[in-house]
Amino acid sequence: MSRTPSRSSRPRTVHRCTECGWETAKWVGRCGECQAWGTVEEVAPAASGTTAVAGPVSAPAVPIGEVRTDTAAFRSSGVPELDRVLGGGLVPGAALLLAGEPGVGKSTLLLEVAAQTARLKARTLYVSGEESASQVRLRADRTHNVTDELYLAAETDLGAVLGHVDAVKPTLLVVDSVQTIQAAGVDGVPGGVTQVKEVAAALIRMAKTRGITTVLVGHVTKDGAIAGPRVLEHLVDVVLHFEGDRDSRLRMVRAMKNRYGPVDEVGCFELASDGIVAVSDPTGLFVEHHERQVPGTCVAVAMEGRRPLLAEVQALVTPTSADRPRRTTSGLDGSRIAMVIAVLAQHCGIRLHNMDVFASTVGGARLHEPASDLAVAVALASATQGRAAPLGVVAMGEIGLAGELRRVRDLDQRLGEAARLGFRLAIVPGRSPNGRARTPESWTVDGMKVIDSSDVQSALRLLNLLPG
Repeated sequence: MSRTPSRSSRPRTVHRCTECGWETAKWVGRCGECQAWGTVEEVAPAASGTTAVAGPVSAPAVPIGEVRTDTAAFRSSGVPELDRVLGGGLVPGAALLLAGEPGVGKSTLLLEVAAQTARLKARTLYVSGEESASQVRLRADRTHNVTDELYLAAETDLGAVLGHVDAVKPTLLVVDSVQTIQAAGVDGVPGGVTQVKEVAAALIRMAKTRGITTVLVGHVTKDGAIAGPRVLEHLVDVVLHFEGDRDSRLRMVRAMKNRYGPVDEVGCFELASDGIVAVSDPTGLFVEHHERQVPGTCVAVAMEGRRPLLAEVQALVTPTSADRPRRTTSGLDGSRIAMVIAVLAQHCGIRLHNMDVFASTVGGARLHEPASDLAVAVALASATQGRAAPLGVVAMGEIGLAGELRRVRDLDQRLGEAARLGFRLAIVPGRSPNGRARTPESWTVDGMKVIDSSDVQSALRLLNLLPG
């Protein structure tokens, strides 16, 4: 008598999202992780009953003190701003993932990095899966990045890419992009979960065994997240985000993950007609130099990673007859603006309930740090009263709901940068950097007078911006 197989012995059906790799036991029309429609497909069930056994090792384990570190020393990429973000430069055998929106300049940046590395007598291989070799050559001519040690190949097959690596033997490999490379014999389309995992794993394995620094370009979704499975971010050593507004020439590289250095550094670049240029002092892009006092403006000092950046905040306040006044912001957090408006009304007597408020930053800067609250309050009070703050003033401090000014981090660096750029007066929270109350209430930093204030009301009183 034949017996029907039990329910537990049947292979389990698995459905997987082709966009993010989310798995479910039954088919659904919408992915439960990335919320994409029509991306969940049935995949072959994995074989069961496999058991891992001990096998040969690549190298014997040794005490950690005997491990050599000279083979993992930093090597300059030729682009100082990128070296700053990476913590010193490129590491042999490291795998980097650079992600960014289409058109932000990822390929232009990496072509610059590849050319600069090649000029340092380090052979470089640039593999393009999105453009032909002639198209990349045209961009290299425009950006003056044609050099002898830079090799170029246009491939979309993983085996061909590994063949080029065997032939060229590069020190740096750039793959643009990982979503366009396809591994033969692996199910799925290029850019799918299975393909991306296999391609990335093969390239990273090659990078580790041969000591080749490998940079992978990754696409992003409409929400700004890196496309493909999240395991891709776990496989690589460094994850970099390349970001910037289309209306601005400024581009920033942020380290979201870095096994070899800090993750709070930011590199600044300017996208020009002849390529991409590193900006070592980007403050001038965010501050408008006024020749006279202008109401509704104030300069804030924000921290981008460990770098202080000065950015100008501008505010415009106009009467309105609408039941719900407009609150329009650009480069600022709308919820923080609403909170500052409420504090000004409650503690400073500045009523904006019947006013339209427009607040923005200069040059496309984004100020989401609470330390910019005081600068926003000064700009709003100045616009409301029609009186300008004194020239050469910077303001920094987080505003609490009780109107108090809270301490900000890295105050010494912020004050030093403002003094270096020629500002003459700074308004800061009412405690010194070491936490002790100062006596007297003002001091000097490199010729710039610094005045501490315990609350927003006293800060506006110092600048003669209170009503009445």
